[in-house]
Amino acid sequence: MASLFSIAEIIAATGGQAHNIKAENISSVSIDSRSIAKGALYVPIVGERFDGHDFVEGALKNGAVVALVSKEHANRFSGLATIIVPDTLEAMVDIARAARMRSKAKIIAITGSAGKTTTKSMVAQILQEEGKTHASIKSFNNHWGVPLMLANMAADTQFGVFEIGMNHSGEIIPLVELVSPHIALITSIGAAHLGNFNNIEGIARAKAEIFSGLMPDGCAIINSDHDHMEILISQARLDGVQNITSYGFGQEADVKITNYKVQDQTSSAYISMADDEFTLKLAVHGTHSIANAAGALIIADCLGVDMNKALESLEKFEASKGRGEVLLFGAGNKTIELIDESYNANPSSMAAALAVFSQRKRRGGNRILVLGEMLELGANSNQAHMDLAAAINACSANKVFMVGKHMQVLKPAIEPYSEVFLTNDAKQICPQIVNGLDWEDQIMVK
Repeated sequence: MASLFSIAEIIAATGGQAHNIKAENISSVSIDSRSIAKGALYVPIVGERFDGHDFVEGALKNGAVVALVSKEHANRFSGLATIIVPDTLEAMVDIARAARMRSKAKIIAITGSAGKTTTKSMVAQILQEEGKTHASIKSFNNHWGVPLMLANMAADTQFGVFEIGMNHSGEIIPLVELVSPHIALITSIGAAHLGNFNNIEGIARAKAEIFSGLMPDGCAIINSDHDHMEILISQARLDGVQNITSYGFGQEADVKITNYKVQDQTSSAYISMADDEFTLKLAVHGTHSIANAAGALIIADCLGVDMNKALESLEKFEASKGRGEVLLFGAGNKTIELIDESYNANPSSMAAALAVFSQRKRRGGNRILVLGEMLELGANSNQAHMDLAAAINACSANKVFMVGKHMQVLKPAIEPYSEVFLTNDAKQICPQIVNGLDWEDQIMVK
């Protein structure tokens, strides 16, 4: 069992008081008592609906060798292996900071309204072939997810790839200062979480906070396919960033994407970088996938990775669950095609998914859309949903199932072109969807 930290290092980082600890090292840091690994440090997080301290005993029984415990709960665990600290989340941040301070790894931080998880995965896949790479799992990108991922970075890591998210202005600053990246990338600017901002310009400024934590001589990489480049570049320069690279489908981009082709299962494009042009081939579909790959290639180039090796690595990239994965049910000429885009929905990711579905080759059966409402859009919610009408109609769907009260405004715009079903209960509509399926149907869930 590899050692992540010694107990002495944990105590030094947190300033905590140790009790009843027999182990000398920890193998990992975990906040989930159910999936905790042998030798782990358990960190109980206090949330709105639960208190992780209720699971300390279970975590220790399941393999943890020690648990952080806040002072107010210390008496509950007097006979157990604990480190008593004022605040468990802050203590985990302290451990994360210690992991960053000891590390010689090249660190990459990625944010954006859409595409950050896929871009992170692409970057990690490229770098894993270059050296020991540590990357955020799932979408652990918030105030506890980022320190948890950083705290688990081994001392001998060569590359660290971190996803950083936000719901409000100011949230990225402490996270990027903790991660201290050498490279920061913004994948997109869109209306995600618009309800927490006055306008999309506010979202752009909040995303640009990622440049505040860049290491000296760090690289800023920005997707230019939106209307807010001036805000992002201006903020990067205010933060002292000299090395700024833009990429996108427009002629103004430093790294240009041209001659792109999107098919049912694949995508391709030319990537013009400095004086060189490379051919990108992907086993995933969509112009958004091409853009994500271009961002990943620029990161690889900044780190000195051979472009041909990086391109070969991306050819093997596969869509992850809920992010464009294509599934076939059945066998032979009796199949149903499911495009799983179900992970999350905001205006940018919804538009991208609909664009991909509209371009897919039609099968012999029905084309079906299952769409959930988009949340956290505030006063802009009705307009943001209405803005999807043209993209939905472009899919030429026979049936459109819509879930959530915010989808109601779309119904009149779609009914002339498709059979529309509307409900506030996803479970209620599932039998209707499943029972209505037939061979050669094509269904996308978003």
